[in-house]
Amino acid sequence: ACHGILGPGLALGCIPLIIYFTLFYMRSYKPILKIFSRKLRMKMTDTEIFLWSHLRRKQILGVSFYRQKPISNFIVDFFAPVVSLAIEIDGSHHFEANHSHQDRQRDTMLEKEGIKVLRFHNGQVLNEIETVLEVIWEEVEKRLSRRK
Repeated sequence: ACHGILGPGLALGCIPLIIYFTLFYMRSYKPILKIFSRKLRMKMTDTEIFLWSHLRRKQILGVSFYRQKPISNFIVDFFAPVVSLAIEIDGSHHFEANHSHQDRQRDTMLEKEGIKVLRFHNGQVLNEIETVLEVIWEEVEKRLSRRK
């Protein structure tokens, strides 16, 4: 029998669960971003808080989301590592030409790492939450079905 470092029964094959989780779900990031992500979690916008109330506690197909998650050189608003899905909420400044270009570059870099990025603007989240949640639900469902 194969025992992981966590003891018998806590191994997936011969790979301990903690190592399995780290290898397949955790993403590398610049350590300095952890400090900024903690600050962002303490100062979430009203829109982020509202969407978070619908994402937390595995409300979407049992998938865990994390808020203000550092990945690579960025901090994404919400991230579901099991399905490699990032969700960004854009305020009005994201529609400026320079910021919009930076967002596209960032999305491209994240997608090269296999992360799908969904973007919604504040108005969509606040005024069309059911539609936003439906889009998220469908993407999570699609990405979960690929894993099987």
